[in-house]
Parts: sequence; structure tokens; C-alpha cells
Amino acid sequence: MAAPKKLYIKTYGCQMNVYDSERMAEAMGSAGYVETEDPAEADMILLNTCHIREKAAEKVYSELGRFRALKDEKPDLKIGVAGCVAQAEGAEIMRRQPLVDLVVGPQSYHRLPQMEAQVRAGQKALDTDFPLEDKFDTLRHRPKARRGPTAFLTVQEGCDKFCAFCVVPYTRGAEVSRPAARVLEEARDLVERGVREITLLGQNVNAYHGAGAGGDWSLARLIWALSDIDGLERIRFTTSHPNDMDDDLIAAHGACAKLMPYLHLPVQSGSDRILKRMNRKHTAEGYLRLIERIRAARPDILISGDFIVGFPEETEADFQATLDLIEAVGYGQAFSFKYSTRPGTPAAERPQVAEAVKSERLHRLQALITRQQRAVQETMVGRTVGVLFERPGRMPGQMVGKSDHLHAVHVTGSGLGVGDLARVEIVESGPNSLGGRIVAA
Repeated sequence: MAAPKKLYIKTYGCQMNVYDSERMAEAMGSAGYVETEDPAEADMILLNTCHIREKAAEKVYSELGRFRALKDEKPDLKIGVAGCVAQAEGAEIMRRQPLVDLVVGPQSYHRLPQMEAQVRAGQKALDTDFPLEDKFDTLRHRPKARRGPTAFLTVQEGCDKFCAFCVVPYTRGAEVSRPAARVLEEARDLVERGVREITLLGQNVNAYHGAGAGGDWSLARLIWALSDIDGLERIRFTTSHPNDMDDDLIAAHGACAKLMPYLHLPVQSGSDRILKRMNRKHTAEGYLRLIERIRAARPDILISGDFIVGFPEETEADFQATLDLIEAVGYGQAFSFKYSTRPGTPAAERPQVAEAVKSERLHRLQALITRQQRAVQETMVGRTVGVLFERPGRMPGQMVGKSDHLHAVHVTGSGLGVGDLARVEIVESGPNSLGGRIVAA
């Protein structure tokens, strides 16, 4: 019997890319591949790329250049580029890097086995279409392997918002929601394989409107249906848009025991002038009132956000408005970035803020966010929270997991293992994690 071929996948970017990479590995399993963590022993290398960050395409070309020596040593090695850079760059990738054998967009990766056969026959393969068939349906029936205690599950893709800084509508396409029955089927399958926590994914996940019994389901209705699955203990979702945070979803945060008290709700800026220039279609005041309603439903909820610093034409007053909003919200976590131009987006053509100004503003914003994160962590000391343990820690007998609020928590001498869920009293707060002791398994 021939030895299985080996597949190395390097994943960049968001959680959805992590999910996509898992599906790619499953698809390639039908072509006789098993995954490896060592590119030097791979028969095929796939880079699953992200186009959101600065100079994303150039970083991909740089990574490809590092594989040239491997290709020289193993002429039969096949190299592919997948994901959003593949969608945006298309045939240009093959032109600039002839060592690339295949390029596949994020909506076409279910066709990888056919593309692999094509490249094994000596041809190049390019597929950046938005196919009519459901890629998720194509990938549903794969060999089942045991999973860790947490998993991502994509329920919605694409975006219709067209924020002025973002390429997602062009690389992922229009908003599409998966049918509720298929989401529930995949969730049950994950639970059967050992998963206890599922994070629902989408570019605008709270815009979910999948077909279900009685008509289109909202995200709130989907969450309630998921909460009925025995063995599924925790539900999360990301990433959300303020304009899609409806009353039912807010109410679910207060009433659904399995929906965790953590919400990632990007605002990007605290300046109404900049929000309008970003085409966000909400105001800073509207966002703050929304946060108030969410906290009224779930007082202990931890709020996370995204911020873009130095958006074109941002003034010091605009930036100060962002700092004021951050002060008002009190974030438990946040992600912040300097604005970088994405070719083809409206913001790329506007007057840009000087790089030194962006850097200085980012430093100030991150210092404020860090203070808030640490303050929120300090408030956890003395509280008892649920923790799902995901891996052994660095110290003997130590286990590490995530709290209800998504804080990293470590305990020692617990006697618990991976996948166990326990009540933990938080006894200390460190720079990046909390320390606790088991109260009850």
C-alpha cells in the first residue's frame, strides 16, 4: 500500500481562515493526503492567505520565495496559494512566482482534489470563481476524526457593508448564510467528536439569515437551537457589526445560559466624521447606547472591539473622540491597527495621515486599551467562573483553558484533563492570564 502524501498548510489571518484550512485538509484527505507540520517533508504546500493587513500580498510572495529551495530539492513538490490574496491577485501570483502550481479562492477550495489531479498531470490550476454549488455541502461527508474541546463553525460569509477601508466584499463576495439545518448537523458532528465549545463565524455573523423551518432564521434563533444540543456547553460568535445587533440577539445574551458573556463588537472609530468617511453607517452615540442595552441584558459581559488609527483625513480631534469612546466603554479586550491602504478601496485614494502620526496615535490608544484590559482582569480576582481546559501548561500538573469571558486561566494540581469544564475561583491576575483554583468540576 502506497504511503500517504503529506500536506503542509500555513494559515494567515482570521478565525474563518483557520476553519477554511481545516476544511481544505479534509478535502485533500480524499486525495490521499495527511497533514504534516514540517514543510520540508510535504508533497504539497498550501498558503491560506489573508488580505486585510498591510502589504499582505508582498508577505505572501516573500513566504513563497523561502520555499524555492524546497522546490529545487523536490521537483515534484506542489505549491498552492489559497484564501483572500489568491482571490485578489489571481493569475498575477503565478506570473510573479512561477513555482506556484495552483491558486484557489476562498469560495472554491472544495475543488482542491480536482485541482491537485490537474497539477499532478503537469498543468497549472487557477480557480477564483464564486461557484453556484455549496462548498460546505460538498465537504460535509469526510472521515471523522477526534477533535479538541473547541471548534470554529462558519455560518455566514461575505459582506454587503462596503466599508471604505475593506476588501472583504471583493474577496469573499456578497453575504451568504448557510441553511440552519446544515449548521446544526455540523455542530452535532463536532460534539460527537469531542467539541464542547463552538464559535460561530462570519464576516458579519450577526447578519445571519439562513433558511430554516418557518422561513429565514436569525442568529439568535440559531443560537437557541444550538443550545438544545446535548454535550455542547458553550456558544460564542464573531465578528459582529453594530447595525445587525437586533433585539432578539441582545435578549439571548441575557437569557441563553450557553451563550458566553463575551462580545466582539468593532466600532473602528469614535469620530462621527470618520465613521461617515468609513461608510460604517452608525454613530459613536448609537454605538454607546447599544453597549448600554447589551450590558442591561447581561451586566457581566466583556466587550471587545476593533480600532483603526490614522484613517485618511483623521485629525487629532477625531482621534481624541476615539479615546473618549474607549474610556466610556471600558473594553476588556481590543484589537487596534494603523490604517493601511488596500488597493481598490475608496479610502486608498484619499489624503493619507503621516506614518509617524499614525504610530504615535496607535501607541497612545494601545496604552489606554492595555490599562482597561488589566483593570478588567483585576476585577475577576475573587470571582468564580467557568473554565474549559484546552491544553497542559508549562509547569508540571498545570492545565490552561479559557474562562466564560475568554480570559486565559491556569490552574495547578487540578487532576483535570483536556476537555474538562470546571468552576474556578480566580486568585491572581497576571499580564496575560489569570491564575485560579478548582472549586468544582
